[in-house]
Amino acid sequence: MLFMVLGRGKTGSLVAKVASERGHGVRVVGEEENRNAAALTAPVLAGFDAIIDFTTPEAAVQNMRACLATGARMVVGTTGWYQHLDDMKALAQRRGGALLYGSNFSVGVQALFKVAGELATAAHGYRFSITETHHATKKDAPSGTALTLKRIIEAASPGISVEIASKREGDVVGIHEVEARSDNDVLALKHEAHSRRGFAEGAVRAAEWITVKTGYWDFEEIVGQL
Repeated sequence: MLFMVLGRGKTGSLVAKVASERGHGVRVVGEEENRNAAALTAPVLAGFDAIIDFTTPEAAVQNMRACLATGARMVVGTTGWYQHLDDMKALAQRRGGALLYGSNFSVGVQALFKVAGELATAAHGYRFSITETHHATKKDAPSGTALTLKRIIEAASPGISVEIASKREGDVVGIHEVEARSDNDVLALKHEAHSRRGFAEGAVRAAEWITVKTGYWDFEEIVGQL
């Protein structure tokens, strides 16, 4: 398979490395080559099985508009753009493309989502909070992962409101902590990423999965099929 990776940042570069290790051809396109999605023309995109985006929220929206308009298949690991999600889904459907998005492509984080939902279902009457810590250059806050945790917990325990505290420190890859507190005790869940490789492997496996698909999905929905 031949994949295009958008973004030369730490995660994008690692995605390209993992894809190559898994036997795929890879072309990496950086921001300087792709301002306003200028590199994403229909003739260029036609040669790729899937496009993987790890850029910025602003760039990702432009990239999706350009790619999905040609019926391309995209995996988007960038977060902070979900206010445009309905538009992107509609574009993918209208053009016969495919969009797979997710707040976190780590299989470990997907397990955290599942356990957090189960905890919220079981711990009635507890007060929930989320703390997320990321590197100082992360542009969106709260993180997409923290917002997903909030959605899952609130859906599992209707009527509660979950507060999120965001921290930006050094080169922290990603730490997400869920706390359920009562007057009698505290329950805590924690996921700490030691490297970006878990995100990169999940994104590449997602790209492999989407190459023959049409439609749109949250990574949560299909992770069990990988």
